[in-house]
Amino acid sequence: MALPSHDVADLGLAQAGVRRVEWAEHTMPALRSIRERFDRERPLAGLRIAACMHVTAETANLLRALRAGGAEVALAASNPLSTQDDTAAALVAEYGVMVHARAGMDVATYDRNLVTVLEHRPHLLLDDGCDLVNTAHLRRPDLIAETVGGCEQTTTGVIRLHRMSAESALRLPMVAVNDTATKRMFDNRFGTGQSTLDGIMRATNALLAGRTMVVAGFGYCGRGLAERARGMGARVVVTEVDPVKALDAVMQGYTVLPMAEAARIGDVIVTVTGNRDVLRAEHMAELKDGVILANSGHFDIEIDLPALEALAVEIRREVRPQADEYVLADGRRIVLLAEGRLVNLGAAEGHPAAVMDMSFAVQALTVEWLAAHHAELSPGVLDVPAEIDTEVARLELSALGVRIDELTPEQVDYLGSWRA
Repeated sequence: MALPSHDVADLGLAQAGVRRVEWAEHTMPALRSIRERFDRERPLAGLRIAACMHVTAETANLLRALRAGGAEVALAASNPLSTQDDTAAALVAEYGVMVHARAGMDVATYDRNLVTVLEHRPHLLLDDGCDLVNTAHLRRPDLIAETVGGCEQTTTGVIRLHRMSAESALRLPMVAVNDTATKRMFDNRFGTGQSTLDGIMRATNALLAGRTMVVAGFGYCGRGLAERARGMGARVVVTEVDPVKALDAVMQGYTVLPMAEAARIGDVIVTVTGNRDVLRAEHMAELKDGVILANSGHFDIEIDLPALEALAVEIRREVRPQADEYVLADGRRIVLLAEGRLVNLGAAEGHPAAVMDMSFAVQALTVEWLAAHHAELSPGVLDVPAEIDTEVARLELSALGVRIDELTPEQVDYLGSWRA
């Protein structure tokens, strides 16, 4: 059988990729059960899906479920540093997915691959950061004439979609998969918290106990990172712009400071905001010698990289894998991890498969819902139907062997009445 269109590093890596994908599948029981049902019912038959996502074993298991449901899938990478070349090869050679992704590709190739998967003329878009939707609307609107909707799975992407919608620029109904309770609680909090520390420790071999970690941003991701860093023995300082989130951090026992003050004392500084220029030139002027900088928010703009390069008199690339050392005029050394991109994917493997099981189970069921209901939807940013989130939690509890109570008829009546 002819292979689907592809541009991957080496198809000879396919069997290694299969082993990686199957290893991840062992701890993705909810998604596996959905794939088995999709294979029986074929709810996505005839649909073309274009995806811009991290090319990892966990993503591969989502795409296997969509393929089992009858969809044709085209995939581009959402981050050049996160692509697993063996997974990409397996998706093409073993699982029949059109893949255009290579580890370490340049920006021009990244942009070209987005257009390539859009040329698949998709019915649905799966996005990670809104780059695919953005490209379709700004550069190639002709390629989404048949597109009826899609999903966005990141905070940054949902923010961008809301701005597009507010300006009446969004032409599609896009479901904010990121905003479900299971996604925020488990993926953002537990997934980002663990995988960010994993990336930092792999890249530096640093001991966190007794050191000061500055966490910029106290949303779900920042909260998870702060919790896990404190559990590793770090002294955690939080920076925030939102008074409510800052108060939450204070009440949880963290020190809260402006970045101008936190930058002076941090041994490790991690941005987790989804915004740009969180760590700027005026902060870099105050950094300690040997400080470690990392980003786990989304794009490589949270740390002002042009400012860092302008301050440096020497840049020592790859002093360790995914660690670059910037030497300033006064001799101070600043260590930047994963080029300022997502450290948990650039220097590690991203979230554990067990966490992504829930996120991708929501994604798969939302795709099924869009396939059935797109004709009833209008352009804009939509919530995931509540029953999908509940179903994923139920599947996960069942896989874990956990049983919970059910409301009695009398309790249901009581909650539904104001006269009791």
